[in-house]
Amino acid sequence: MVTTGPGRPRLTSPRRPGASAAEEILDAAAELFTTQGFTATSTRRIARDVGIRQASLYHHFATKEEILEALLERTVSPALAAADALTAADVPGAVALHALAWFDSRQLASARWNLGALYLLPELRSPSLAPFVEQRRALRGRYAALARRAVLESEGGDRDGDDAALLDLPFRIVESVIATRADSDEAPSADIGRTLADAALRVLGVDGQAIEPHSRRALAAAGLADTAPTD
Repeated sequence: MVTTGPGRPRLTSPRRPGASAAEEILDAAAELFTTQGFTATSTRRIARDVGIRQASLYHHFATKEEILEALLERTVSPALAAADALTAADVPGAVALHALAWFDSRQLASARWNLGALYLLPELRSPSLAPFVEQRRALRGRYAALARRAVLESEGGDRDGDDAALLDLPFRIVESVIATRADSDEAPSADIGRTLADAALRVLGVDGQAIEPHSRRALAAAGLADTAPTD
């Protein structure tokens, strides 16, 4: 859990983006975890990169696992909130799914560090990280529910609305942006969100391109206008 007190005086002026020492710690840890590895990164190294004492880091995070949990939670909580808002919106399932996939893939692609690459860490089996694992499982379930709606509402579709493997594909397609980032030194293309959202519907037998204008409006109607895709 992040604390909000001032902690000990820092060793240097701020080196990292963030409005607080806790935010700077998270940024430094995100870089180190994704480039050096979680196991190879010590709290001493994180503190050094931020320019604070190690004791000050522990004022904000009790353990390295707490830092990891905070970082991972940020990869799913925006999409989970968007999924709930879009599910409650008065729009067809295909529109809600396209909007969610577009929103989620963009936020994964545009994050400063590729934190999704940490999803395969063995440390995620730790009980301390169970809340994140449950959040990600819940997001996966939201995708599957919207995919099922999209299949059942599709006119003339030949897909099986009870095929669990099929309904899981949109979630997997969106998360493919994580591997795309990991495999390249270049940032994903600006239209990656649209491309993956279209693909998430195409695999269900639905034309994603025809739905694009409706998914933009759905994001705005769900109160997500400030984060609506612009690509």
